[in-house]
Amino acid sequence: MTRVAAVDCGTNSIRLLVADADPETGELVELDRRMTIVRLGQGVDRTGRLAPEALERTFAACREYAGIIKEHGAERLRFVATSASRDAENRDEFVRGVLDILGVEPEVITGDEEAEFSFTGATKELTGRADLHRPFLVVDIGGGSTEFVVGDDHVRAARSVDVGCVRMTERHLVRDGAVTDPPAEEQIAAMRADIEAALDLAEQTVPLREARTLVGLAGSVTTVSAIAQELPEYDSAAIHHSRVSHDRVREIADWLLHSTHAERAAVPSMHPGRVDVIAAGALVLLAIMERTGAEDVVVSEHDILDGIAWSVA
Repeated sequence: MTRVAAVDCGTNSIRLLVADADPETGELVELDRRMTIVRLGQGVDRTGRLAPEALERTFAACREYAGIIKEHGAERLRFVATSASRDAENRDEFVRGVLDILGVEPEVITGDEEAEFSFTGATKELTGRADLHRPFLVVDIGGGSTEFVVGDDHVRAARSVDVGCVRMTERHLVRDGAVTDPPAEEQIAAMRADIEAALDLAEQTVPLREARTLVGLAGSVTTVSAIAQELPEYDSAAIHHSRVSHDRVREIADWLLHSTHAERAAVPSMHPGRVDVIAAGALVLLAIMERTGAEDVVVSEHDILDGIAWSVA
């Protein structure tokens, strides 16, 4: 066993996994998994730069994670940064800060690399399931981008497109500096058109409709599952490998898009940092299910973070 630490820094959240990994047996024993909403991508779509306050929130989380990694005695650490830091003009400032705190340089990976990690993390436990048919389509709906990967045991095709819950919210649902609550129908229509255009782009590379099992990753999808199950609080064990039907996703997305901030915040399983962006994330998921004809989505709590851990092991 090798004790490894993996950090995934996305547009909306930064996450840590410390685990013992055995590449020979394929066993990954989780020791600590955490998530902090830092909204690193705040305003990046508009300004092209990482905001000072977003950087400080991210660095504060990194300092907390540094203590956890040291406490567990991880032998190897890999820090992967995704969409927001790829897009930012001042990403060197981000790189220097992470290096100072954690002692490793963040790897600003490409969308295709992001997709590879997501596929490995999401499907490693699913390949032996008799009730799930291949090929898999893994969709990782992040804050700034969504990754699409089709594969059996290995990736056949992958594509990253710039549509995510934070980017869509900031582009279409913000007026005068605040999220419209609830949005007007024309705002929803404009967002839907943007998502459909992104799906057209993804489909140029990835045969979305050939997949027989849809696997959904990341906070928008897991939160939709929590709402579908009416969980009294966020419960990873109940969410992991749950299945949500297309009809239920449509009902939830419609409710989220027409609810107020207070109504969404009152959902007991809702993380406070997702209240303003969950509607956009749910609409992305719904559009994917409609495009692919998927009857349901298999929800996975294991994703890019687990793929990063395997890569460092």
